Amino acid sequence: MPEAETASIEPIPGRIVSVDVLRGFDMFWIVGGEGFFAALFKFFGPGIQKPLVRQLHHSHWVGFRFYDLIFPLFVFVVGMSVVFSLEKILAQKGKKAAYRRIFRRFVILYLLGIFYYQGIQNGIENIRLLGVLQRLAITYLFAAIFFIHLNRKAMLAVLVAILIGYWAWLSFVPVPGLHEVSFAEGKNWANWVDAHYLPFRKWNGTWDPEGLLSTIPAIASALLGVFAALIIRSRDIEPMRKVTIFVGGGIAMVVVGLLWGLQFPIIKKIWTSSYVLVAGGYSALLLGIFYLIVDVWKMQKWAVPFVWIGMNPITIYMARNIVSFDSLAKRVVGGELLTVFGEPVGIFLVKTVSLGFSLWLVHFLFKKKVFLKI
Repeated sequence: MPEAETASIEPIPGRIVSVDVLRGFDMFWIVGGEGFFAALFKFFGPGIQKPLVRQLHHSHWVGFRFYDLIFPLFVFVVGMSVVFSLEKILAQKGKKAAYRRIFRRFVILYLLGIFYYQGIQNGIENIRLLGVLQRLAITYLFAAIFFIHLNRKAMLAVLVAILIGYWAWLSFVPVPGLHEVSFAEGKNWANWVDAHYLPFRKWNGTWDPEGLLSTIPAIASALLGVFAALIIRSRDIEPMRKVTIFVGGGIAMVVVGLLWGLQFPIIKKIWTSSYVLVAGGYSALLLGIFYLIVDVWKMQKWAVPFVWIGMNPITIYMARNIVSFDSLAKRVVGGELLTVFGEPVGIFLVKTVSLGFSLWLVHFLFKKKVFLKI
């Protein structure tokens, strides 16, 4: 890329570039990064390959792997967007205009989520009412409402109440039909509520990993993002002090979450309170690192591809759902070429080209200044 084109990656004056980088880093793994690195790790020996590839898959139930961070990190960033998108509107146009923005964004995100999971293509009874984009929409809605009406202390009280309340409910109240409390798959309150009250599509015939009850602690993840944005926007806190808060606070949350997980297991599929803290801690830690490198030290050129993705995350997310980039890649490097190189090299070529298509698309949109705003 020409030097002049990478001299500045800040498309809008005053924009906090590290947040776009963080968002882009998160989406990178969803839009081809995971497949690329999984293929790359195939070249390593089994002793190295296995634990690395393992980190690119979600934990089956209890535990925390790298890929378990991807979704809550985006919820965290969505919480940050609440502050960035509403501060100016509230100051200039008031709460009524802010609510119009909130509900428009909520409805569009939610409907995009329905569309992402094939809408009514497979019949109304198979509509997936709750999914990734739907959860983002709901967490944005509630975090935004809390941000408009509550001060920082009150929001902190809500966050703590959600985490403690969810822990107490799942830890001390047995599911109907069981004589003891259980966090096991299919025997906890989150799964029970989904199996009995979630309309239409039942994930795996029983519940949805983005279900009803587990959306409540996900709101706490968004509130962590709100607090992060308030800190990063504060003019009263020196930049290096912000880095210290994010890194120190992130490490503290991870430690507390791991300790809490000894009693209340870290489970992504029901978004346990310990999971909220561990994921939120790593999110804050990453934010602190990116903020230090990108906004304080101004070392930005390496992050250009992440900015391309971070400025159009929903666009590339939906594009890869509608169009199979892997299939396009196979048209370019498939057939006899894959036969010649064999499986490890062939898969790596396909995943590399697929990721390349993603980067080309977001780069093209960035250059043309085309940004999907919700």
